[in-house]
Amino acid sequence: MAPGRGDTDLMMQRLSNFLLDRGYRVAGTVQVNSDRPDDGPCDMDVKVLPDGPVIRISQSLGGQSKGCRLDPSALEKAVGHVDASLTKETDFLIINKFGKHEAEGRGFRSVIANALALDIPVIVGTNGLNMGAFLDFAGDFAEEIAPAADALQAWCMQYARDMAEAV
Repeated sequence: MAPGRGDTDLMMQRLSNFLLDRGYRVAGTVQVNSDRPDDGPCDMDVKVLPDGPVIRISQSLGGQSKGCRLDPSALEKAVGHVDASLTKETDFLIINKFGKHEAEGRGFRSVIANALALDIPVIVGTNGLNMGAFLDFAGDFAEEIAPAADALQAWCMQYARDMAEAV
């Protein structure tokens, strides 16, 4: 959980680039927001790791709308891409956010469970609204990491070293 609006998205994107640049096999999604001055706060897109596609997960509901802009069918499309890409060879799964859909039992929840069943470490962002649901779901598997790029990178590198030593 990062304090600023969009900070978690930026950290996840930087972490995915860091891992991919070092040759790790990374699956998942990172979110990229684009400002929309004429129609609401932003467009939300997710990039399916490592090479795409980029999927728009927000709907344009108009500048005065206060409702949820998430497009559930687009989110499920991204879920399908990520789930299909998971293999025993995947080194890390990054999910941009454990959000409302995941808290309600949908979204990336099954992908996270599949990754854990394959012993793939999962790095997932969340927010205060969904933290309780995330902890209920993750149980003893949850480990909080400081919301800083160096802390996330260090955790991943330590995990990779531990796995290499275990082999």
